[in-house]
Amino acid sequence: MIISSNSASQIIPIKRIAAIDIGTNSFHAIIVDVYSDGSFRTLDKLKEMVEMAKGGMGKRLSEGAFKRGLSALKNIKRLADSYECEKILAYATSAIREAENGGEFIQKSIDEVGIKMLAIPGRVEAELIGLAVRHGMKLTEKPALVADVGGGSVEFIIGNDSEFFYLASKKIGVSRMTEIFKPSDPITEDDIQKLQAHYEEELRDVAQAFAQHRTDTIIGSSGTMENIAQMIAARKNIPTDVTLNELEFSAEEFKEFYDYFTKLNRKERKKVTGLETKRVGFINTGVVLVDYLIRKFGIRKIRISSQALREGIVIRYLKKEMIGLPWTGEMSDPRRRSVFELLRKTDWHENHSRHVANMALTIFDALDDELELNETDRELLEYAAYLHDIGYYISHSKHHKHALYIIRHADLKGFKEEEIEIIANVARYHRRSTPKKRHGEYWKLKPAIRKRIKKLSGILRIADGLDRSHYQNVKDLQVYSGDKEIKINIRTEGEPYLEIWGAERKSDLFKQMTGKKLKIERIIEAGIG
Repeated sequence: MIISSNSASQIIPIKRIAAIDIGTNSFHAIIVDVYSDGSFRTLDKLKEMVEMAKGGMGKRLSEGAFKRGLSALKNIKRLADSYECEKILAYATSAIREAENGGEFIQKSIDEVGIKMLAIPGRVEAELIGLAVRHGMKLTEKPALVADVGGGSVEFIIGNDSEFFYLASKKIGVSRMTEIFKPSDPITEDDIQKLQAHYEEELRDVAQAFAQHRTDTIIGSSGTMENIAQMIAARKNIPTDVTLNELEFSAEEFKEFYDYFTKLNRKERKKVTGLETKRVGFINTGVVLVDYLIRKFGIRKIRISSQALREGIVIRYLKKEMIGLPWTGEMSDPRRRSVFELLRKTDWHENHSRHVANMALTIFDALDDELELNETDRELLEYAAYLHDIGYYISHSKHHKHALYIIRHADLKGFKEEEIEIIANVARYHRRSTPKKRHGEYWKLKPAIRKRIKKLSGILRIADGLDRSHYQNVKDLQVYSGDKEIKINIRTEGEPYLEIWGAERKSDLFKQMTGKKLKIERIIEAGIG
């Protein structure tokens, strides 16, 4: 049965805030709009490389560090002011927390910049990172080990989609380890063994917690892990144009990278695609740490979270201020929540889109086996159906192309890049032309991805055609697949001609992908004329 729901009015932002992660190597800031439903949208980002601990962790911040840090904060304050942010949330981590003159830096930030920061303990930092990862990635009830590799510290979180089992901050960040051990260039086997012995000693309680909540997955966040992922993606020709979030690589792929990268000297590392120039001098200690974690804990795959402390700051603020509804039930899934946050912000055509989605899924369920589609394809089709008309938010003209753009640039959470591409392209091809050679972005995708897009688009085009009027005339449908023909019987409230015409005129791709004819007929029941 096709079920429609009442249309909701567009959700508008109620506050604009800036969140700043004041780290050891870099300051990260995001500008976000906060919405009344408890969601937020990132408007802008700024990263300033500052190397606050240059000269040693736990010592006094140098005069140069002071200047670099205050200069970075002034740039961030200018950005926040340009967006007219109502509030700035700034959290300082290990470099400020441990410095003898960290309090002086905090006071100068207040006096000279107008930003008041909080120096948070490591456990709080770990919890905020855990909140951010859970918000932005699809987790299950199975535990995962989160490792946020910073300059001064590494935060470890063991948790699943509903709770954290272990939170800790360890003083083994890449800048700290580089300063203490001063590895050779290239790094030697002796350097590596010394680092590994230190990691073994420092991570004993992490290992004990891991033994109680075993997993085969590490989720990596922050700059070091993102840089490692970017370098591996470049080696494997994996696109990261849309998002780095949910990028996944295997332990074997990391080992190949590790064997290659640890042999490089500084000059050679500078040429590696994906590595930020300012990380060239201290990235190796992070690479050795990841290798240690993989071997120590029997890790099989590594996933990347593009969200970290700065997003955790926003989430903590939302929870503390009790804005919006709790992220529970159906909306606890970051993928679904992220899609519906986008829908609400773009004033979606809810009745029509829900109706089309329900019909598309009915067709999918009847044909998934013969089209060799799976549950993930079903989920992506559902989201594409919900999102297919959001291009109207920009303009009626070419709204299908606008939908492609919005979806690709909406920073949807919990999805891999190829999944976002599938959703965006299926939405794009719901009307007018089917994929053509001149569609450059489509042809950049892997053949297997293009084939999935065509199959799902073929289904969506039929479902969208069956609500050509946008008034949900089709109340129910059944799908029957024969040897040479697919038959769709529809039960309608009124005359079915517009719906049948709408579906048949967009059926070419469906016929191509199924290799069968399509027949649509209305079921006449007693009492229905």
